[in-house]
Amino acid sequence: MRNIVLIGMPGAGKSTVGVILAKALGMNFVDADLVIQERTGLRLQAIIDRDGPAGFLKAEEEAVLSLSCRNSVIATGGSVVMSPRAMEHLISAGTVVYLKVPFEEIEKRLGNISGRGIVLFAGQSLRMMYDQRVSLYEQYADITIDCAGLDFETVVGQVLLCI
Repeated sequence: MRNIVLIGMPGAGKSTVGVILAKALGMNFVDADLVIQERTGLRLQAIIDRDGPAGFLKAEEEAVLSLSCRNSVIATGGSVVMSPRAMEHLISAGTVVYLKVPFEEIEKRLGNISGRGIVLFAGQSLRMMYDQRVSLYEQYADITIDCAGLDFETVVGQVLLCI
């Protein structure tokens, strides 16, 4: 089976849905954020603090390009769509599923975003980041799952119906 690649905003539930989905399908699970941390030896926020958003995006791209998974559910970081090279690599390796969550729900789930390893450029608000990325998620998605108000198990069920 080809890989299943989960994309979406930070707080959309990619990692949680990914683990449950991988178990349901008997697939491996890969968390791209953990791959970044393993490769750099740093937490995500420490990379952003040290190298800035551009440095983080470079580390993320390198980590994603290093992946050579099969039969895996891959939970990506929310900013992976900022790299066309990383997305081309992921698209070539599997089916891309966008977990679409409304802004208000993302805002509630994230709460205080400082220290969470979320890439925000200078002067960029969470709303601005959301608006910037939504069109990219939609562009790259093979499948879009509307997750508004759904629990993780229901989201997994929706993904299973669509793949």
